[in-house]
Amino acid sequence: MSRAPQLSVVMPIYNEQEALPLTVGRLRPILDGLGVDYEVVGVDDGSTDATPVLMQKIRQDWPEFRIIRFSRNSGHQAALKAGLHRAFGDYVVSIDADLQDPPEKIPEMLALAREENLDIVYGVRGDRGTDSSFKRRTAGAYYWLMRKLVGKRMPNQAGDYRLLSRAAVDALKALPEHQPVYRLLVPWLGFPSGEVVYVREERVAGATHYPLTKMVRLALDSITNFSAAPLRLATWLGMLSFLVCIGLAIYTTVAYAMGSTVPGWSSLFIGMLFIGAVQLCCVGMLGEYVGRIYSAVQARPAYFVGYDSAEDEREGKSR
Repeated sequence: MSRAPQLSVVMPIYNEQEALPLTVGRLRPILDGLGVDYEVVGVDDGSTDATPVLMQKIRQDWPEFRIIRFSRNSGHQAALKAGLHRAFGDYVVSIDADLQDPPEKIPEMLALAREENLDIVYGVRGDRGTDSSFKRRTAGAYYWLMRKLVGKRMPNQAGDYRLLSRAAVDALKALPEHQPVYRLLVPWLGFPSGEVVYVREERVAGATHYPLTKMVRLALDSITNFSAAPLRLATWLGMLSFLVCIGLAIYTTVAYAMGSTVPGWSSLFIGMLFIGAVQLCCVGMLGEYVGRIYSAVQARPAYFVGYDSAEDEREGKSR
């Protein structure tokens, strides 16, 4: 590609040997029909199935398909970060490879960004009927909590399907985040934004890569990366435990003055359990923040790129 493309599509990929051919079959005609120079940045997050072989075959038939491969599995957000940092386009769209987010909305996103001079266009899930009831409820709880912490700048039901301008991408690249959570960082920028609503589809093939454990991890990363609220919660819990202890002391004193029998072991036992539980919660919260400070001080990269097909192209042209 001799010049920077007008559009980059970043696609984190992990063990998608069943879904990837179907995704490419839907995505390529849409991008070809836009009438703009584009690239598709497929970021292989250390896949262990036939995905790397499939990606090489796709590239042979689709010159605009670019491959970035990690040397090990580093996670969805790390793959997204690598794609954003290495994309060349004036506009960058991020989308998963499972077709739950319809690529047919990309032309609408691009048109909206150009017409209204927007730096961000969010893909908002207007209907999640294909998700399980448990998934919808946990996702709803996540977005409710994040909007409480971050504010209403964060669109409800907006995941990682979005369009960013080059200015927004450069702003994200300049941030010193070691473990970015882009669904919080992007609204935090405060750039002009719009929304495109779509119906979330079922996964086209394969199994989900976001089980409950990863959802909990994402929520924890979102809270501790972007808010000091847990530390304030620890303060409030400490104050609450202090008030409870004062109440128990008053109750015990009054009961003693009235000649009532107070089973000392039970009140002491309950009081110690309560205080101990609050202290452990507070220590755990502090530990999360200390652990992140430790990771930041180590300054280890979030991922290692083992291969980038764009670098091979540049080396070939320079010979």
